[in-house]
Amino acid sequence: MDSFEEASIDIKMEIFEVIEDNYGGVIVNMKKEEPMDFLKFHTMLKASISHWRLKGKKGVWIKLPIELAHLVNAAVKEGFWYHHAEATYLMLVYWIPHEIPHTFPAYASHRIGIGAFVLNQDGQVLVVKEKSGDMTGTWKLPTGVVDEGEDICMAAVREVQEETGIETEFVELLAFSQSHKSFFGKSDLFFICMLKPLNFTINKQDAEIEEAKWMPMEEYASPSKVNQSELSKMIANICVAKKEEQYNGFSALLTTTGHSAKNCYLYSNNI
Repeated sequence: MDSFEEASIDIKMEIFEVIEDNYGGVIVNMKKEEPMDFLKFHTMLKASISHWRLKGKKGVWIKLPIELAHLVNAAVKEGFWYHHAEATYLMLVYWIPHEIPHTFPAYASHRIGIGAFVLNQDGQVLVVKEKSGDMTGTWKLPTGVVDEGEDICMAAVREVQEETGIETEFVELLAFSQSHKSFFGKSDLFFICMLKPLNFTINKQDAEIEEAKWMPMEEYASPSKVNQSELSKMIANICVAKKEEQYNGFSALLTTTGHSAKNCYLYSNNI
């Protein structure tokens, strides 16, 4: 028996350590600190699948750090497919009971954006012109994308500070829209937030913002000033109604979730 065959026999009964999920599946978290060659990974994977099948397991998740990308082909050979990828890892999945359809949840399907309606004491609204993008050269509300793990209300405050230098505090969520087949084919949720300015001197971000200024509300709401899309016109009308105290939005109420007791915000009319 040669050394290659001996190595195969030595490792063939090893299986991966797993975390059992709540749906009859298992999660394998491969560690970049523990290098593994193709042969050992492939052999352990086949043995593990056999073991999990005997245990009646269903879904298998393998989180593979980018440092172990050379192992992807071995997983694909065993029937795994890509679920999603992030900057530092790839998540692969495999469904053991082939006689029934898999129940893996889809990965994140939406990108979340915000638009900030900032009104000063003189009835002027904070607007910007961006240097690039679909609305280049058009006056618009400051906008941006919510970061991972960031609350909508905090994202609005951050984006306004980054683009204009204006510090604000969140007042209300006024409205939101949903659109589809947008960024990388995903859907978009876009939230309009009203903020109260805490200072008034603009210090615009040079990298992305061409101009920023306080504009009279009537001028902002004029069809000649705002983007001509139906959505932009409706947002402007909502902002005007809010300025005239004819519209109520949703306040951010800090609360906690169920069993995990994580902090979260409930956006609601004041109770």
